[in-house]
Amino acid sequence: MMATTTSIEPVKAGPARKGPRDDTRLALLFILPALIGFGVFLVWPTLRGIYLSFTKFNLLTPPEFNGLDNYIRMVQDPVFWNAMKVTLYYVLLNIGFQTVLALVIAVMMQRLTQRTWLRGIVLTPFLVSNVVAAMVFLWILDYQLGIGNTILASVGLDRIPFLSDSAWVIPTIAFINVWRHVGYTALLIFAGLQTIPDSVYEAGRIDGASEVRMFRSITVPLLRPILSLVLIITVVGSFQVFDTVAIATKGGPVDSSRVLQYYIYDVAFGRFQFGYASAMSVALLAVLVIITFIQYRLTRAESSDLA
Repeated sequence: MMATTTSIEPVKAGPARKGPRDDTRLALLFILPALIGFGVFLVWPTLRGIYLSFTKFNLLTPPEFNGLDNYIRMVQDPVFWNAMKVTLYYVLLNIGFQTVLALVIAVMMQRLTQRTWLRGIVLTPFLVSNVVAAMVFLWILDYQLGIGNTILASVGLDRIPFLSDSAWVIPTIAFINVWRHVGYTALLIFAGLQTIPDSVYEAGRIDGASEVRMFRSITVPLLRPILSLVLIITVVGSFQVFDTVAIATKGGPVDSSRVLQYYIYDVAFGRFQFGYASAMSVALLAVLVIITFIQYRLTRAESSDLA
Protein backbone atom coordinates (compact mmCIF):
# COMPACT_ATOMS: atom_id res chain seq x y z
CA MET A 1 0.00 0.00 0.00
CA MET A 2 1.20 3.42 -0.81
CA ALA A 3 1.00 6.10 1.91
CA THR A 4 -1.06 9.10 1.02
CA THR A 5 0.63 12.36 1.84
CA THR A 6 -1.44 15.42 2.68
CA SER A 7 0.08 18.81 2.14
CA ILE A 8 -0.65 21.39 4.83
CA GLU A 9 -0.58 24.94 3.69
CA PRO A 10 1.06 27.37 6.13
CA VAL A 11 -1.32 29.74 7.90
CA LYS A 12 -0.64 33.32 7.03
CA ALA A 13 -0.22 35.45 10.07
CA GLY A 14 -1.87 38.82 10.20
CA PRO A 15 0.12 42.00 10.31
CA ALA A 16 2.05 42.30 13.55
CA ARG A 17 1.12 45.19 15.82
CA LYS A 18 3.91 47.69 15.91
CA GLY A 19 3.24 49.02 19.42
CA PRO A 20 0.63 49.82 22.04
CA ARG A 21 -2.66 51.23 20.89
CA ASP A 22 -2.87 55.00 20.85
CA ASP A 23 -6.11 56.13 22.50
CA THR A 24 -5.30 59.83 22.40
CA ARG A 25 -8.02 60.69 19.89
CA LEU A 26 -10.63 58.72 21.82
CA ALA A 27 -9.61 60.40 25.07
CA LEU A 28 -9.81 63.84 23.47
CA LEU A 29 -13.28 63.00 22.17
CA PHE A 30 -14.48 62.14 25.68
CA ILE A 31 -13.03 65.26 27.34
CA LEU A 32 -14.06 67.60 24.52
CA PRO A 33 -17.44 68.55 26.14
CA ALA A 34 -15.65 69.39 29.40
CA LEU A 35 -13.01 71.40 27.55
CA ILE A 36 -15.71 73.36 25.71
CA GLY A 37 -17.50 74.11 28.99
CA PHE A 38 -14.20 75.06 30.66
CA GLY A 39 -13.36 77.45 27.85
CA VAL A 40 -16.82 79.01 27.54
CA PHE A 41 -17.68 79.35 31.24
CA LEU A 42 -14.25 79.90 32.83
CA VAL A 43 -11.43 80.88 30.47
CA TRP A 44 -13.41 83.34 28.33
CA PRO A 45 -15.14 85.11 31.29
CA THR A 46 -11.77 85.39 33.04
CA LEU A 47 -10.11 86.96 30.01
CA ARG A 48 -13.12 89.21 29.45
CA GLY A 49 -13.04 90.31 33.08
CA ILE A 50 -9.33 91.14 32.89
CA TYR A 51 -10.00 93.25 29.80
CA LEU A 52 -12.95 95.05 31.42
CA SER A 53 -10.80 95.86 34.47
CA PHE A 54 -8.92 98.34 32.27
CA THR A 55 -12.09 100.02 31.01
CA LYS A 56 -14.99 102.20 32.08
CA PHE A 57 -18.10 100.10 31.40
CA ASN A 58 -21.71 100.50 32.56
CA LEU A 59 -23.63 98.25 30.10
CA LEU A 60 -25.23 101.29 28.42
CA THR A 61 -22.18 102.35 26.43
CA PRO A 62 -19.30 100.37 24.90
CA PRO A 63 -16.27 99.76 27.16
CA GLU A 64 -13.94 102.77 27.21
CA PHE A 65 -10.28 102.05 27.92
CA ASN A 66 -9.02 104.01 30.94
CA GLY A 67 -5.70 102.30 31.72
CA LEU A 68 -4.95 101.75 35.40
CA ASP A 69 -7.60 104.16 36.70
CA ASN A 70 -9.69 101.37 38.21
CA TYR A 71 -6.71 99.89 40.05
CA ILE A 72 -5.63 103.30 41.33
CA ARG A 73 -9.16 103.88 42.59
CA MET A 74 -9.13 100.46 44.23
CA VAL A 75 -5.90 101.19 46.12
CA GLN A 76 -7.38 104.49 47.37
CA ASP A 77 -10.81 103.02 48.24
CA PRO A 78 -11.25 102.60 52.03
CA VAL A 79 -14.38 100.47 51.53
CA PHE A 80 -12.36 98.00 49.45
CA TRP A 81 -9.71 97.63 52.16
CA ASN A 82 -12.40 97.27 54.84
CA ALA A 83 -14.06 94.54 52.73
CA MET A 84 -10.71 92.79 52.36
CA LYS A 85 -10.11 92.98 56.13
CA VAL A 86 -13.59 91.62 56.88
CA THR A 87 -13.10 88.81 54.36
CA LEU A 88 -9.74 87.82 55.87
CA TYR A 89 -11.29 87.79 59.35
CA TYR A 90 -14.08 85.54 58.12
CA VAL A 91 -11.64 83.21 56.30
CA LEU A 92 -9.49 82.76 59.42
CA LEU A 93 -12.52 81.92 61.58
CA ASN A 94 -14.11 79.65 59.00
CA ILE A 95 -10.94 77.72 58.14
CA GLY A 96 -9.86 77.33 61.75
CA PHE A 97 -13.14 75.96 63.09
CA GLN A 98 -14.08 73.96 59.99
CA THR A 99 -10.74 72.18 59.57
CA VAL A 100 -10.33 71.24 63.23
CA LEU A 101 -13.94 70.09 63.62
CA ALA A 102 -13.87 68.15 60.33
CA LEU A 103 -10.64 66.43 61.33
CA VAL A 104 -12.12 65.37 64.68
CA ILE A 105 -15.31 64.05 63.03
CA ALA A 106 -13.33 62.15 60.37
CA VAL A 107 -11.04 60.51 62.93
CA MET A 108 -14.03 59.51 65.08
CA MET A 109 -15.73 57.93 62.06
CA GLN A 110 -12.50 56.10 61.23
CA ARG A 111 -11.65 54.88 64.73
CA LEU A 112 -15.10 54.31 66.25
CA THR A 113 -17.55 53.41 63.49
CA GLN A 114 -17.67 53.37 59.68
CA ARG A 115 -21.42 53.02 59.26
CA THR A 116 -22.71 54.28 55.92
CA TRP A 117 -25.82 55.85 57.45
CA LEU A 118 -23.66 57.90 59.80
CA ARG A 119 -21.70 59.32 56.86
CA GLY A 120 -25.02 60.20 55.24
CA ILE A 121 -26.13 62.11 58.34
CA VAL A 122 -22.82 63.97 58.49
CA LEU A 123 -23.19 65.01 54.84
CA THR A 124 -26.84 66.09 55.15
CA PRO A 125 -26.23 69.82 55.92
CA PHE A 126 -24.11 70.11 52.75
CA LEU A 127 -27.21 69.19 50.71
CA VAL A 128 -28.94 72.35 51.96
CA SER A 129 -28.33 75.35 49.73
CA ASN A 130 -26.56 78.42 51.11
CA VAL A 131 -29.67 80.54 50.62
CA VAL A 132 -31.91 78.16 52.55
CA ALA A 133 -29.35 77.77 55.35
CA ALA A 134 -29.01 81.55 55.65
CA MET A 135 -32.78 82.05 55.81
CA VAL A 136 -33.24 79.31 58.42
CA PHE A 137 -30.52 80.69 60.69
CA LEU A 138 -31.82 84.22 60.14
CA TRP A 139 -35.08 83.07 61.73
CA ILE A 140 -33.42 80.97 64.43
CA LEU A 141 -31.05 83.76 65.53
CA ASP A 142 -33.49 86.66 65.32
CA TYR A 143 -33.04 88.93 68.35
CA GLN A 144 -36.72 89.12 69.32
CA LEU A 145 -38.49 86.06 67.87
CA GLY A 146 -35.68 83.60 67.11
CA ILE A 147 -35.79 80.27 68.92
CA GLY A 148 -32.10 80.59 69.73
CA ASN A 149 -32.54 83.82 71.69
CA THR A 150 -35.80 82.51 73.17
CA ILE A 151 -33.87 79.58 74.66
CA LEU A 152 -31.19 81.93 76.00
CA ALA A 153 -33.83 84.10 77.64
CA SER A 154 -35.64 81.09 79.11
CA VAL A 155 -32.48 80.00 80.97
CA GLY A 156 -31.83 83.50 82.30
CA LEU A 157 -29.19 84.65 79.82
CA ASP A 158 -29.19 87.89 77.87
CA ARG A 159 -30.34 87.87 74.27
CA ILE A 160 -27.49 88.13 71.74
CA PRO A 161 -27.79 90.22 68.55
CA PHE A 162 -26.03 87.58 66.45
CA LEU A 163 -26.63 89.20 63.05
CA SER A 164 -27.13 92.83 64.07
CA ASP A 165 -24.02 93.53 66.14
CA SER A 166 -20.65 94.23 64.55
CA ALA A 167 -18.82 92.06 67.08
CA TRP A 168 -21.03 89.01 66.51
CA VAL A 169 -21.96 89.13 62.83
CA ILE A 170 -18.83 87.64 61.21
CA PRO A 171 -18.42 84.83 63.79
CA THR A 172 -22.12 84.02 63.29
CA ILE A 173 -21.78 83.90 59.50
CA ALA A 174 -18.70 81.71 59.91
CA PHE A 175 -20.66 79.38 62.21
CA ILE A 176 -23.49 79.07 59.65
CA ASN A 177 -21.08 78.12 56.88
CA VAL A 178 -19.10 75.77 59.12
CA TRP A 179 -22.36 73.97 59.96
CA ARG A 180 -23.11 73.53 56.27
CA HIS A 181 -19.66 72.54 54.97
CA VAL A 182 -18.04 70.65 57.84
CA GLY A 183 -19.63 67.32 56.86
CA TYR A 184 -18.31 67.50 53.30
CA THR A 185 -14.85 68.45 54.56
CA ALA A 186 -14.94 65.61 57.10
CA LEU A 187 -15.74 63.08 54.35
CA LEU A 188 -12.79 64.32 52.28
CA ILE A 189 -10.50 63.81 55.27
CA PHE A 190 -12.17 60.45 56.02
CA ALA A 191 -11.36 59.31 52.47
CA GLY A 192 -7.74 60.24 53.11
CA LEU A 193 -7.72 58.25 56.33
CA GLN A 194 -8.67 55.14 54.35
CA THR A 195 -5.29 55.31 52.56
CA ILE A 196 -3.32 54.90 55.82
CA PRO A 197 -2.48 51.19 56.34
CA ASP A 198 -3.75 49.55 59.53
CA SER A 199 -0.31 48.00 60.00
CA VAL A 200 1.06 51.44 60.89
CA TYR A 201 -1.41 51.75 63.78
CA GLU A 202 -0.73 48.17 64.86
CA ALA A 203 2.98 48.95 65.06
CA GLY A 204 2.15 52.00 67.17
CA ARG A 205 0.07 49.93 69.59
CA ILE A 206 2.86 47.38 69.92
CA ASP A 207 5.21 50.23 70.85
CA GLY A 208 2.72 51.33 73.52
CA ALA A 209 1.57 54.55 71.81
CA SER A 210 -1.72 56.03 73.00
CA GLU A 211 -4.50 57.17 70.66
CA VAL A 212 -3.47 60.79 71.11
CA ARG A 213 0.17 59.98 70.34
CA MET A 214 -0.79 57.97 67.24
CA PHE A 215 -2.99 60.83 66.07
CA ARG A 216 -0.16 63.32 66.46
CA SER A 217 2.69 61.14 65.15
CA ILE A 218 0.94 58.93 62.57
CA THR A 219 -2.41 60.28 61.44
CA VAL A 220 -1.56 63.96 60.94
CA PRO A 221 1.80 63.45 59.13
CA LEU A 222 0.43 60.76 56.79
CA LEU A 223 -2.70 62.80 56.15
CA ARG A 224 -0.72 65.89 55.08
CA PRO A 225 -1.45 65.73 51.29
CA ILE A 226 -5.21 65.41 51.91
CA LEU A 227 -5.16 68.18 54.51
CA SER A 228 -3.33 70.37 52.02
CA LEU A 229 -6.00 69.73 49.40
CA VAL A 230 -8.77 70.41 51.91
CA LEU A 231 -7.15 73.67 53.02
CA ILE A 232 -6.77 74.89 49.45
CA ILE A 233 -10.41 74.07 48.63
CA THR A 234 -11.80 75.62 51.82
CA VAL A 235 -9.66 78.78 51.60
CA VAL A 236 -10.70 79.44 48.00
CA GLY A 237 -14.34 78.75 48.88
CA SER A 238 -14.20 80.96 51.98
CA PHE A 239 -12.94 83.96 50.00
CA GLN A 240 -16.01 83.57 47.77
CA VAL A 241 -18.57 83.84 50.57
CA PHE A 242 -21.61 85.75 49.29
CA ASP A 243 -24.98 84.00 49.72
CA THR A 244 -25.10 84.07 53.51
CA VAL A 245 -24.16 87.75 53.67
CA ALA A 246 -26.60 88.74 50.91
CA ILE A 247 -29.53 86.99 52.64
CA ALA A 248 -28.79 87.53 56.33
CA THR A 249 -27.11 90.93 56.69
CA LYS A 250 -26.66 92.64 53.29
CA GLY A 251 -23.25 93.83 54.45
CA GLY A 252 -24.42 95.40 57.69
CA PRO A 253 -24.36 96.58 60.30
CA VAL A 254 -22.24 99.52 59.12
CA ASP A 255 -20.15 97.46 56.66
CA SER A 256 -19.06 95.06 59.41
CA SER A 257 -20.08 92.08 57.24
CA ARG A 258 -19.47 93.62 53.81
CA VAL A 259 -17.15 90.94 52.46
CA LEU A 260 -15.28 91.48 49.20
CA GLN A 261 -17.61 89.37 47.04
CA TYR A 262 -20.64 91.29 48.25
CA TYR A 263 -18.89 94.62 47.61
CA ILE A 264 -18.01 93.51 44.07
CA TYR A 265 -21.64 92.52 43.51
CA ASP A 266 -22.89 95.85 44.87
CA VAL A 267 -20.53 97.88 42.65
CA ALA A 268 -21.35 95.85 39.54
CA PHE A 269 -25.10 95.27 39.79
CA GLY A 270 -26.07 98.04 42.22
CA ARG A 271 -24.05 100.89 40.71
CA PHE A 272 -23.39 99.42 37.23
CA GLN A 273 -19.64 100.14 37.48
CA PHE A 274 -18.56 96.93 35.82
CA GLY A 275 -15.04 98.13 35.06
CA TYR A 276 -14.22 98.85 38.68
CA ALA A 277 -15.93 95.63 39.81
CA SER A 278 -13.82 93.67 37.30
CA ALA A 279 -10.65 95.28 38.69
CA MET A 280 -11.54 94.13 42.21
CA SER A 281 -12.33 90.65 40.86
CA VAL A 282 -8.91 90.48 39.22
CA ALA A 283 -7.31 91.57 42.50
CA LEU A 284 -9.19 88.80 44.33
CA LEU A 285 -8.04 86.30 41.70
CA ALA A 286 -4.41 87.39 42.22
CA VAL A 287 -4.77 87.05 46.02
CA LEU A 288 -6.18 83.53 45.67
CA VAL A 289 -3.41 82.46 43.28
CA ILE A 290 -0.72 83.73 45.66
CA ILE A 291 -2.31 82.13 48.73
CA THR A 292 -2.81 78.81 46.92
CA PHE A 293 0.81 78.77 45.74
CA ILE A 294 2.10 79.53 49.25
CA GLN A 295 -0.11 76.82 50.77
CA TYR A 296 1.01 74.31 48.16
CA ARG A 297 4.68 74.98 48.82
CA LEU A 298 4.50 75.16 52.62
CA THR A 299 2.46 71.99 53.01
CA ARG A 300 4.44 70.04 50.38
CA ALA A 301 1.16 68.81 48.91
CA GLU A 302 2.91 67.10 45.98
CA SER A 303 4.63 64.51 48.21
CA SER A 304 3.38 61.88 50.63
CA ASP A 305 5.04 60.22 53.62
CA LEU A 306 3.39 56.94 52.61
CA ALA A 307 5.68 56.57 49.59
